[in-house]
Amino acid sequence: MLKPGELDQLQEILQQPEQLLEQILEQKIEGILSQRIAAQTAPPTPVTPAPAPIAVAPPQPAPLVEEKLPEKKILAKKPPRVKPPEKEGDIDSMLPLIPVKGSITSNKVMLTLGLRKKTANKWIKELRKQGMLRLKKDYIFFGTSRLFATKWLLKRREEERLKKEILEKKKIFKVVLTPVDSLLNIVRREKQMSVSDLSRILGLDKGVIEKWASKMGDLVLLEYPANILKSPVVRIKKEHPDLEAPEEMATESMESYQIIADKVPAMVKIYRSSEESMPHYMIDLPYIGEGTSAILDSIRDKLTDRVQVHAEDISDPKKMRELKDRFFKETKNLLLEELTTSEENMDIITGIILHKAYGLGNIELLMQDDWLEEVCVNTSHIPLTAYHKKYGWMKTNLLVENEKAVYNYSSQIGRKVGRNITNLNPIMDAHLLTGDRVCASLFPISSFGNTITIRKFARSPWTITNFISPDHYTLSKEIAAFLWLCFQYELNVIVGGGTASGKTSVLNCLCSLIQPTHRIVSIEDTREINLPSYLYWNWIPLTTREVNPEGKGEVSMLDLIVTSLRMRPDRIIVGEIRRRREAEVLFEAMHTGHSVYSTIHADTARNLQRRLLEPPIELPSAEVEALQLIVIQHRDRTTGTRKTFEIAEIVPGSEKSGFELNYLFRWNSRTKEFIKINESSRIFDDLMLHTGLNKPEIQEDLKEREIVLQWMLDNNVTHIEDVGSVMDMYYKDRDGLLNEIRKKMGM
Repeated sequence: MLKPGELDQLQEILQQPEQLLEQILEQKIEGILSQRIAAQTAPPTPVTPAPAPIAVAPPQPAPLVEEKLPEKKILAKKPPRVKPPEKEGDIDSMLPLIPVKGSITSNKVMLTLGLRKKTANKWIKELRKQGMLRLKKDYIFFGTSRLFATKWLLKRREEERLKKEILEKKKIFKVVLTPVDSLLNIVRREKQMSVSDLSRILGLDKGVIEKWASKMGDLVLLEYPANILKSPVVRIKKEHPDLEAPEEMATESMESYQIIADKVPAMVKIYRSSEESMPHYMIDLPYIGEGTSAILDSIRDKLTDRVQVHAEDISDPKKMRELKDRFFKETKNLLLEELTTSEENMDIITGIILHKAYGLGNIELLMQDDWLEEVCVNTSHIPLTAYHKKYGWMKTNLLVENEKAVYNYSSQIGRKVGRNITNLNPIMDAHLLTGDRVCASLFPISSFGNTITIRKFARSPWTITNFISPDHYTLSKEIAAFLWLCFQYELNVIVGGGTASGKTSVLNCLCSLIQPTHRIVSIEDTREINLPSYLYWNWIPLTTREVNPEGKGEVSMLDLIVTSLRMRPDRIIVGEIRRRREAEVLFEAMHTGHSVYSTIHADTARNLQRRLLEPPIELPSAEVEALQLIVIQHRDRTTGTRKTFEIAEIVPGSEKSGFELNYLFRWNSRTKEFIKINESSRIFDDLMLHTGLNKPEIQEDLKEREIVLQWMLDNNVTHIEDVGSVMDMYYKDRDGLLNEIRKKMGM
């Protein structure tokens, strides 16, 4: 309510020219408000009854003089307004002030947030663009604007409230909600609500509301009234699940990091519990709202009609990757038709559907963790286990739904690579498209239930530079140069070691050093060998095949070894020697002039010797003498790292005594260093015989190779393709490469 003096001032202002009216009104209103605020905040001592008449009486004529002055003088004599300092804030801080019902004035918003008018107007303009509020100017209150909430602001508040509740109670790092969850939450709170009211609150078409409600049959009930003029009603059918916080227990946090699989993020937390001895691997998955999850079930059913899968798409790895991309694209298009949400949420939901319908469910996230070497499903009743490179075996917080799901995952893996797993054939060895090895078994062969064991391989294969780096130190530069020399000049090598000791990784790394002018044939049960692309042009990878359900169509490793001898290979790589017949053909190939490399399970060079000479393989000693070098891999129990434990050459002996082992290098687990035990005799003799080099020239060659390896290490040449490029340059222009390296290293 205006005072009489203030009303007279405003009436005089109304007599001014029209173009100045709005400006003067605004300034006067601000002056009046400032005077009121100053009066309210002034200290009480100056305002006393006694001096009041004396202080007020003399200046009484002054206002009459001011009223007769021109407008310009009135404006000039007005005291300058002191603007309060503006508080730092965010545009979203204005939204909580907008009431659900009624309105709030812009001046009150400015005073509450401590904003200048320019900033407040800017924020209001931006929020109006976003559809979060609407504005109404009220000239009765002299230019003050009133702000009203819109349906979009109400919907946003509903989503934020629900998200906050889930984040606090379930402690989840990522929550994905859509308008479907807002709909479900509103109906839960109100018990029932008409479709027209839901449409008004959510700002969506009534037909969309009805479609969503009909698809959430387990959660809500859609009722149509007898009167067709009335709107259908959505009633709650299933109460809200308890969002209880997980039980707190004494834990020691060890590490945490984020992983992403097909745009689905997850947070990994590794900790040690006071109740159990083994470390725990807890993976926080994105929380999908209950209403959204119900809609996704119907979307998965539609995908079978959208994406047609043919037999050739499954058998061809390239087409399988194309199928996956097409599946992702079609899933996202279908989601855009059914839901409205942010681009980020859309990608997350699409990735989750992809994992469930096309992949291995939540196991797909574990497969993207480069720190894991093994992922194991030990039946559906026990949480998944995983082997971590730093912490060893760990228990996870993931479970597979049931035994049927475990079997379906096994069958899906087998179909993609032409393998079968059934009750008649309850054991399956296969591999994923990524090259990871899979072993699956069915109940009752595995007593507790169906199992899957996945051996993960590095997405970027290990190279010689990785092995000699201080981070891994699997080999020393001296050993690496020696093995490089042996592989270049086609000496026969077998890599031995225990389970998960790095046999295949070392073999793959050393085979990458082969010159590109040679023809290579690799033979494996499961594809693990991965050579650089510059060797692809003359490389034939072969894999075995199991029998079909009719007992036909088997292709054994022996069949492939015999076949490879007809392909005129310079190098034959055999994944693993297991049986006598395979070993016989393999050593026969050595005697016929082929360079052969393979792996075998043996902890030491002496054990490897016994395995070859004694049952069940039991080869003649004269046959084994074709093998020139033995490399033994070992996993250090104290550090969990893999090392080349020992290297020995086979020295032919007499017919009675057989061959002997000459140990060249060995890893000392106590001092953590490689020790050179003896000088080579047979290797140097064979090199001098076949290459014409003498011993000093071989020693000089080894030193030059160490220089190349050191340069590669200094320049971080670790990728398999980069290592392949250096090898290609070395074999093309060895002297030129060495001169360039010496120049850069200042030698």
